Amino acid sequence: MPKPIRDGAGPRHVAIIMDGNGRWAQRRGRPRLFGHHAGAKRVREIVEACPDLGVGYVTIFAFSTENWKRTQSEVAGLMSLFRRYITKEARSLLGENVRVRFIGDRVRLDSKLVTLMDELEQLTAGCTGVNLTIAINYGGRDEVARATKRLAEDVAAGRLDPASVDEETLPKYLDTCVLPDPDLVIRTSGEARISNFLLWQSAYAEYEFVDTLWPDFSADEFGSLVSAYGSRERRYGGVKA
Repeated sequence: MPKPIRDGAGPRHVAIIMDGNGRWAQRRGRPRLFGHHAGAKRVREIVEACPDLGVGYVTIFAFSTENWKRTQSEVAGLMSLFRRYITKEARSLLGENVRVRFIGDRVRLDSKLVTLMDELEQLTAGCTGVNLTIAINYGGRDEVARATKRLAEDVAAGRLDPASVDEETLPKYLDTCVLPDPDLVIRTSGEARISNFLLWQSAYAEYEFVDTLWPDFSADEFGSLVSAYGSRERRYGGVKA
């Protein structure tokens, strides 16, 4: 089990690019969806580890705006997995005091999935433990574009003075407007890129790129990365006195 982190030493918000499900399955001679099912089970272990580590917010990248390019069978399988995961885990998440939110553009998602997402958000709205945010049909550029459109509409309607727009204004229009920015971003599977994930929010986040494929990413490894964060010096553009 991961070791507890002393108050204030670890990241408050950890964002995770859960990569490697398909390769994990293929190395075992199984279809890619087998890996996605294994990866979904890993989410629970990571969320359960968060309280002892002092992590109050965890955001996971479940399906990107670019993932629609995958085969029709894989996309359909993922959507079915999301529906099953929400239905199966809803009561457990509520019982563990986990508040769930979804970010991303819901327009392209099927109505049954959107209804389940809405219901889970409402069911856990009063929870005060870990805040779990799931990014589905999410892309950082798409999010900024949608936020900018809403901002422009407010300017055009006279609800917002264009002279008052600054870097504090746009975040109020982002999908993550009620969340703190991530302190630590983890990507599994050995890839060293951010893949259009939380582009605005991660401007000052620390990054960890690990070789472990997501279905093998344990709570112990998660705890080690959270612990290592505490040893980093974060100056936000300044210098140490």
